[in-house]
Amino acid sequence: MEFRTVGWHSSAVNIRSRFDLRAIAATWLAVMTCIVPSRGVRAADDAPLKIGVIGTGNIGGTLATLWAKAGHELVISSRHPDELRDLARSLGPKVRVGTSREAAAFGDVVLISVPYMALPQVGRDFRSELAGKVVLDTGNPYPERDGAMADEARRKGTGVTSAEYLPGTRLVRAFNAISAGNLKSQAHRSGERAAIPLAGDDATALAVAARLVRDAGFDPLVVGSLARAREFDVGTKVYTEVLTARQLRKELGLAPVQE
Repeated sequence: MEFRTVGWHSSAVNIRSRFDLRAIAATWLAVMTCIVPSRGVRAADDAPLKIGVIGTGNIGGTLATLWAKAGHELVISSRHPDELRDLARSLGPKVRVGTSREAAAFGDVVLISVPYMALPQVGRDFRSELAGKVVLDTGNPYPERDGAMADEARRKGTGVTSAEYLPGTRLVRAFNAISAGNLKSQAHRSGERAAIPLAGDDATALAVAARLVRDAGFDPLVVGSLARAREFDVGTKVYTEVLTARQLRKELGLAPVQE
């Protein structure tokens, strides 16, 4: 498995230094209280982010494309890096192919989009590279593919389980409740945007994730803590449904926004 191949390390960058905390607080308030962030306050510093992508498949590859078009700098990786070179070339000079370790070390924000059974190994192998970083986890546990660990993850909830596999990170569950096809077709759609539910325990990480959701062409909806990620896990009524933030709030029983 590619995750074990390369052995160089980089000390984690404290992402707080990249953002003005007052702007973060304003963004967090906007994320929590309104559903039109695409026209409202943007996340903190609008400077491009450095993003590492571990697992550039259907979800990871689509997000890499959307974020590159938004001006971010990326290192993309997968078990078959040679297959990513055409994608990287098509996205321009701010995107390059690397190993999974290089992607983890490079990013101030790291997207992990791998089969759920690979998540424990990612957490073990890249613990030092991921420490203290904002990590977006898109994976979903399927017992038929991932085995018994998937049953346990579904029982406990993926937010809680993923946090155990990725200790020391500032974890956000994101982009797990949308299909790859809809991620491509619904990005930057006209009218009211489709919503992406988010869950996390770190306010700044959630604000960064919300910015990246907007940059990908969707509206972010913070559901709550990692424990509440189970509300949009596999098998829930909102899983893979294309809903606006208003509709998603209603389905999840969240308080409506005061106009």
